[in-house]
Amino acid sequence: MNRRNFIEQSARASFGIPLIISACSGKSTPDTDQDVLGGASNDFPLMESTIADLRSMFKDGKATVRSITEMYISRIEAIDQAGVNLNSVIEMNPDALKIADELDEEMKAGKLRGPLHGVPVLIKDNIDTADRMMNTAGSLALEGNYPQQDAFIIARLRAAGAVILGKTNLSEWANFRSNQSSSGWSSRGGQTKNPYVLDRNPCGSSSGSGAAVSASLCMVSIGTETNGSIICPASINGVVGIKPTMGLWSRSGIIPISATQDTAGPMARTVQDAAILLGAISAVDAEDSASTGLENKIISDYTVFLDRGGLKGKRIGLEKSYLKKNEKVDVLLSEAMEQLTKQGAEIIEIELLSKLGDIWADEYQVLLYEFKDGVNKYLSRAKAKVHNLEEVIAFNQLHADVAMPIFSQDILEESQKKGDLNTAEYRTALKRLLDTTRGAINQVMDEFRLDAI
Repeated sequence: MNRRNFIEQSARASFGIPLIISACSGKSTPDTDQDVLGGASNDFPLMESTIADLRSMFKDGKATVRSITEMYISRIEAIDQAGVNLNSVIEMNPDALKIADELDEEMKAGKLRGPLHGVPVLIKDNIDTADRMMNTAGSLALEGNYPQQDAFIIARLRAAGAVILGKTNLSEWANFRSNQSSSGWSSRGGQTKNPYVLDRNPCGSSSGSGAAVSASLCMVSIGTETNGSIICPASINGVVGIKPTMGLWSRSGIIPISATQDTAGPMARTVQDAAILLGAISAVDAEDSASTGLENKIISDYTVFLDRGGLKGKRIGLEKSYLKKNEKVDVLLSEAMEQLTKQGAEIIEIELLSKLGDIWADEYQVLLYEFKDGVNKYLSRAKAKVHNLEEVIAFNQLHADVAMPIFSQDILEESQKKGDLNTAEYRTALKRLLDTTRGAINQVMDEFRLDAI
């Protein structure tokens, strides 16, 4: 689908044309005003603009950082906060235009900080910014939490010259609050919508980051992932998402779930823009144990690896258990495989999941333990009105009418019951999880001589 027509198409779809396929089953209330803007919403001059386009506009004097920033702010106000009401932005940065003016002055003086100079970015609302924006993980319990220090990746983003437009909505607590949650819903931000089909959710937990970049509310965005929270909303919203290698992007200053799985990552409309953002923020952070030791493995420009012929001769493993479960999914998957084959890749059907056994039970236990440990450490240093997980749970119970109107907090309560990270149950589950997954993946990769799965 041409992204320029997505809102117009969405308005029709939600009034009777069935959604062909959705990997997310949650469904928000249809917006009766979703056709207010109609096709006019697709007239945005920066609809499919890239970072390279923006740099050319600046160089040729066709735009300033302020003019570009104003255009994105106006679009957010028209589409996200009114009109079709995508609800992907949870808070705007009141200093965005001031930042833009400062960057314009630097450009006039001949100073360019790098490829992100003047690029408008939205970031997920679980990443600390030392400004006039809160960091809440979408939870009403954390309202008023104004961080005193930028997260490491935000400091890198500012140094690179990006304009932080605001923060994006998310599945509350990065979708680690309840087993009955709705992806893209938070008690602070409400329900984010999928810009292609407005009565479907955009997957989570980086729901707002995916929907916003898809709808051209920013040029690029930042999400976070523990287990699918970048790659799922990227897929469902038709954009590019990368979960970086652990430690490539620092986790310092990010509200955590898992010390062994968390990382932030780029989301963009093109692979090149995602690669630019990936390199600009990659750096060793002495405060993040996953980052130390990577000094010789991190580079600042990943665009050098963008090779149109890079798939020639590569062997790609396809998990066969995903086939023949939905005929319409099979058609789409087949078309994707054909594209890979046309570019020189060889597709090999594999069986990896059958070798993993019941790893999900172990993973869930690991997450429960690590969430409690990580959130308690974060809240002990934060300026929030709650200081630990127990107080978060109590706040939600006291304000259940607004904090839990749709689903409960069973995961938070399960996590609170767990011990510390020295508990035998945790250590056993973690070892078994790592041994099983690494062993199975390595076995399949070696057996079929795969370059990727």
